[in-house]
Amino acid sequence: MDKDFYKWHKKKKLIHNSEEIPYFYEREIWWCSIGSNIGYEQDGKHENFERPILILKKFNKYILWALPLTSKQKTGKYYFHFSFEREESVAILSQLRLISSKRLLRKIGMIREKDFEDIRKRIKNFV
Repeated sequence: MDKDFYKWHKKKKLIHNSEEIPYFYEREIWWCSIGSNIGYEQDGKHENFERPILILKKFNKYILWALPLTSKQKTGKYYFHFSFEREESVAILSQLRLISSKRLLRKIGMIREKDFEDIRKRIKNFV
């Protein structure tokens, strides 16, 4: 599969130079410019190289831990199935990553507290 790294680098430069810092909280689900990445790392799609993410940990208004989400029904110990706002989703626990809040595009929902705590426990078990 060919990836358009040139287009992503142009977009990444715009994101980096942006002055906007969105307000966000743990448990929220956002569309995020995650990029065009290497190997089996999760990629974003479309013109903003975006995919949904779950905010796992807010360190400050600039930095957070994000879990990429997918709608594909994957199974195994590194996947967590949940639903929010009538949507089925899967958190890809093995793809936990530190990102800048400048990558956040728009909030789309919030995960239930019980599911969020279950995800945190699963992450702690393998980190």
